[in-house]
Amino acid sequence: MDVTQDGLKRDLRLRHMVMIAIAGTIGTGLFLTSGSTIATAGPGGALLAYVLVGIWLVFVMQAIGEVATLLPLPGAYNAWGGRVFDEAFSFQMTWMYCINWALTIPAQLSGSALIVSFWLPEDTKFPPWIVPVIIIILMVFINIAGVKAYGELEYWFSILKVVTIIIFIVCGILVDAGAVGGHTYGFENWKIEGAPFKGGFVSFITTLISVGYAYGGAEMTGLTAAESRNPHKHVPRAVNTVLLRIAFFYIASIFLLGSIVANSDPLLVNTDRSATRAPFTIVFAKAGISGAANYMNAVVFTSVFSAINSQFYVTTRMLLALAREGWVHKSIGYINSRGVPVVAVGVVTACSCLSLITIFIGSGVVFQWFVSILGSISFQGWLYILLLHFRFRYCWKAQGRAVTDLPYVAWGYPYGNILAAIIGSCCIVCNCYLSVINPPQYPGINASEELMNAYRSRRDGYMQGILGAWGPWFMSATLFFSYKYIYGTKLVNAVDADLDTGRFIPSESDKEDLKPHGPRWKRILKIFV
Repeated sequence: MDVTQDGLKRDLRLRHMVMIAIAGTIGTGLFLTSGSTIATAGPGGALLAYVLVGIWLVFVMQAIGEVATLLPLPGAYNAWGGRVFDEAFSFQMTWMYCINWALTIPAQLSGSALIVSFWLPEDTKFPPWIVPVIIIILMVFINIAGVKAYGELEYWFSILKVVTIIIFIVCGILVDAGAVGGHTYGFENWKIEGAPFKGGFVSFITTLISVGYAYGGAEMTGLTAAESRNPHKHVPRAVNTVLLRIAFFYIASIFLLGSIVANSDPLLVNTDRSATRAPFTIVFAKAGISGAANYMNAVVFTSVFSAINSQFYVTTRMLLALAREGWVHKSIGYINSRGVPVVAVGVVTACSCLSLITIFIGSGVVFQWFVSILGSISFQGWLYILLLHFRFRYCWKAQGRAVTDLPYVAWGYPYGNILAAIIGSCCIVCNCYLSVINPPQYPGINASEELMNAYRSRRDGYMQGILGAWGPWFMSATLFFSYKYIYGTKLVNAVDADLDTGRFIPSESDKEDLKPHGPRWKRILKIFV
């Protein structure tokens, strides 16, 4: 066994891998804030944004599927840079991805307290830090139990999300057609003022950015490959569910939501992220379903819990990858007999607790500035994955290897990658453009306190937007060039690229598992389920 996988347990089954892939994209972004995209850009603008970013993500996942099936490494795509491009590239990608998820955990923890407050009376004295602390304790037990416990939890959480979306789509179709609710909507909300495209180009690209944030996390599938029982079977099945879930879950949901709720409805702008004002709750209420808000709040809470569970897993595996490469202290890479990087779990737990202190004792503003960079790191990572896939294929061809020798071949290459790279580059350029337009105007020394407060708020938001758009690129460049300068790394020669160390060699039982089993109708059904 290769040293890069020594100690890890291959305990994730196919059902775990597929549901982890589904859980990666379905979360609070869809359940709570998808309505704001329609309020900003209209039903047509929101739908187009979800389609474009969805296309980008589909080909990112195809790139991950091809390489992760061949090289199921703990660091996944973060480790490819050192194999096919430059070791400094792997260094900066792994650190950026680790920072991304380490900062996301406390953001989700603080959100969990807000979600639970939905069920508490207004005059409650219930301490807001209790819920996050309980979740952290549960996360420690789950992660110490091993990867199988993580996979099992994600499986059941994902089922709840999928069931909720299916119920929403069925209700949405019935409400839109007038079968329930007493009003036939059809396409009337696509014809009102501001529809189908509202606010012009700036509103559309603003929506494009927020949609990209909502899709974040889908790439986690590549990280689970190292602990899959049969990556040659499980990884392709998991990445190929992306197209289905984007088309069915996201596109269908946004289309129905835009058809039923007018873009001028103030409930769509769910600024306080309340389950009462969640877009799904609005449609359920129109269908006459009582208790919709309570049900959606429960779904949102389990989504947050699921997200924190995934983020603990990803961050510990990134720390493991950093330790294996010698980029943090080697003790962090220690793995116990159950295949758990226990020291890394301890580090992530400590970081979560420290972040809670900043959130609940008064330094939350500082933390929010860090949170502003998270979405841009995801954008950056997706674009890097496509670029590394281009380089991987170049090295594979330079070594005289046939594409047919790959255990999984990404469909649509290279045209799909080119299209996705163009969409991704446009999203990043738009993000940078939005961050610098409309700077706040100083109201003057004689301005009232109210005007000065408004100015300070706009100024802080403006600076936070610049940090979010430009900060990750500055951090990434600093990490890359610093490592390159200190260690003198060079571009990997294509013919010398290591495309074999860490390859998964299927056993005879694995090869047998790859063969089609069962009646044809069941095999066809498995393509979609």
